[in-house]
Order: sequence, then structure tokens, then C-alpha cells
Amino acid sequence: MNEKRKVILVGTGFVGMSMAYSFLSTGGIDELVLIDVNTEKAEGEAMDLQHGLPYANGKLTIKSGDYSECKDASIVVITAGVTMKEGETRLDIAAKDTKIIKSVTESIMASGFDGIIVVASNPVDSMTYVAQKVSGLPKERVIGSGTLLDTARLRFLMSQYLNISSSNIHAYIMGEHGDSSFVPWTNAYVGSKNLLEFVDEKGKDFNDLLDIYTQVQQAGYEIIKRKRSTYYGIGLSLNRLVRAILDDENVVLTVSVYQEGQYGQEGLYIGVPAVVNRNGVREVIKLELNEVDQAKFDASCETLNHINKEISKYL
Repeated sequence: MNEKRKVILVGTGFVGMSMAYSFLSTGGIDELVLIDVNTEKAEGEAMDLQHGLPYANGKLTIKSGDYSECKDASIVVITAGVTMKEGETRLDIAAKDTKIIKSVTESIMASGFDGIIVVASNPVDSMTYVAQKVSGLPKERVIGSGTLLDTARLRFLMSQYLNISSSNIHAYIMGEHGDSSFVPWTNAYVGSKNLLEFVDEKGKDFNDLLDIYTQVQQAGYEIIKRKRSTYYGIGLSLNRLVRAILDDENVVLTVSVYQEGQYGQEGLYIGVPAVVNRNGVREVIKLELNEVDQAKFDASCETLNHINKEISKYL
């Protein structure tokens, strides 16, 4: 990846623009280019953000553009896709978004792009799979947002429940970014103490943890029921991932990563903890899953493999 801190955003809907707006507060990039099939919307969004630059954190250039801008970019973030409606699952929109992601990825690669692609379009694990297949980029340089947001939701709710800072809640949501995700509770910690031991010592009920997971799993649906879509949480999650790449952080994040047997599965993208740096995914962190959790992971993979098989006819 080149040394420029230039980021391309493809898709100026609520998710993409939540990420874009967040960079005015956090800084961390030098240039942001907005691309959308609706060019006037991209222009308007760029203008709106530009007017906030005098109050932004650091020096930043923002503009709208076309796919030729991807040639010298470090990262392209794809948020383009159809909006999930109430009653739909992430699986319902797979066919529609496959066609969009295929077209977008072809346009990105036609520019001569040779950086890292980050995918947030749903269903994100399958759309990341599509982007990698179409782009031909090394698998470690195509990354999905995976269960990054799910994990943030888990840590937030756990923090409230335990009255412990979320920065000291070390727990992950793994699997599909969707209904078949799960928490490997035996691999969760409060500080350096096993979470299950901590909860037991505090006299709390393990069923409370199961209720928290249910809240995490249903969070997207509950938000959509109330405000039609979710975007702030995923926007900030994408900001975190982009900065982790550009800053060469070697940080562990639960992103959608290509599987090559680390958890007994191969040939698909799915959410697992992985080390992320300037080269993309450095390595997958291998947790020791018990039989129950391994079965959940396998079931999640089966769900995704079914989707990937169905959408392969569009590739």
C-alpha cells in the first residue's frame, strides 16, 4: 500500500456519511473522496462536509469524484448497497447487493487501484467474498467490517451490566454479521480475569449474559424498527478500522477475514478476531473454542456458504 492517507468512500448513504463525518472529529486521514451513482448527492455531501473543515481536527481535503480517484488511494471503503427494510434480514438482500458490489469493484480495479478494500455493504461477509473474487486482490487486503459493530454493542452492554469500562471488557462476537453470530464466553475477560469467573464471584446469573447477547443480536432490527436504519455505530466502527490500517496499529479487531483452516473452515469470509495493520490482515487470532462454540461457528459458516453458493451465479 502506498504512503498516502487517501481514502475513497463509495456510497454516500447514512452509513458512509456517518463514517465520513466522523473523520472531521478524529482526523487521521489527509484526503477523502466521495463517490456515488448519484453524483449530485456526492457533490452536495462533499460541500456540506467542506463547510465544517475550519473546525475539523487536523488538515483534511474533502471532495467528490469518480473511480479514477482510486488509483492512488490507500483504502477504498464500500458502503454502497440497498437499504435493509423492516422485516428483511441481511440474507434477503444478498442478490441485489452482489450485483452492486461486483460493478463497484470492477470500477475500482479499472483505475489501477492497489490498496486495501474495506467492505461494509450487507450481508457483509458475503459481499466481502464478492469484492475479493472480483478484485483479485490478496485476501488479506480485502476486509469486511464483520462483527466489529456487534462486538462494540456487546462491550457497551457488558460495560453497563458490570459497571466496568468498556475498554476493559475483552469479549468478541464471532461468526456471521447476522442471526447466526455467537459469543465464545469461555474466551471473554474483564481485564485479565476470566469473565465467567468474574460474573460468578459477583453472584450474577449467567442467563443475564445470554440476554445481553440476544440484545446484541437483535439490536439492528430494534433500531430499524424505531428509525428505519442504523448508521452511527457502523460509521464509527469503519473509522476505527481505517485508522488501524493507516496507523499500522497491529490491533486485534473482529473483522470479516478469509478463512484458511484456522477454525476448521476454508474458502469464505467470516467475523473472527484478527490482527490488523498497514498491510491489511496480518494474521487470524486462533481462539480455543469448546464443542458448543465450534458447532455454532460451523453453523454460521454453513449459512454463509449457502449464500455464497447462491450469489456465485452473479459473479
